[in-house]
Amino acid sequence: MPAGADYSGDMTQTADAAPKTDWASRMEQAVLDAAIERAPALGWNSRLVRAACEANGLSLGDEELLLPNGARDLAVLLSRRHDSRALQALEATPAATMKIRERIAAAVSARMEAGAQDIEAAKRCAGFLTLPTNVDLGFKLAWESADHLWRWAGDTATDQNHYSKRAILGGILIPALTMRWFEGREAAEAFVARRIENVMAFEKWKAGKDFDAPIKAVTDALGRLRYGAKEA
Repeated sequence: MPAGADYSGDMTQTADAAPKTDWASRMEQAVLDAAIERAPALGWNSRLVRAACEANGLSLGDEELLLPNGARDLAVLLSRRHDSRALQALEATPAATMKIRERIAAAVSARMEAGAQDIEAAKRCAGFLTLPTNVDLGFKLAWESADHLWRWAGDTATDQNHYSKRAILGGILIPALTMRWFEGREAAEAFVARRIENVMAFEKWKAGKDFDAPIKAVTDALGRLRYGAKEA
């Protein structure tokens, strides 16, 4: 998916998955490399995009074609590179032999460490994604990352659980990544462990509840009012 594509569609493809013979895909990665190198000094903004493009010999016209959404497109490329890196690191992890909480802890840890390899650039990008105009993109990228990690963990849900799992994990990922960038690995992994424990406790409690019962009671009552009580 080109960096300038609609982020709200299919979120399963990473930038690194694009064919390496494709000029645009190769140039995206080259520009991203240059941006990672320059982000500590320039921040994550239009100046960074221009500097990274200039470093690769791109004119303003080429830049607009390659990254029509500027620093937002660059943030997408960085997040997808980190997703790809995390999945590569997880290839040697025996997910099938692990409990689900262990899989998720390992997946989140891998994603945090994948980004930590570019930690100064990741910090600047994280700050960029907290701006009011970019929060929507931050949530979409967190959802995308969560989807990758759940698929690695073996999730095959196609009902509402598919969405709730990704929403919950995305809600863990956003603060976990921020903590990893600014407070270190130990603090971030302790936070993740607590959140996973909280989620598992909630799921255990929820499993014993019939949440449809109140709705059924109301509909039964309305039915009796309309049609009268059934004869014994």
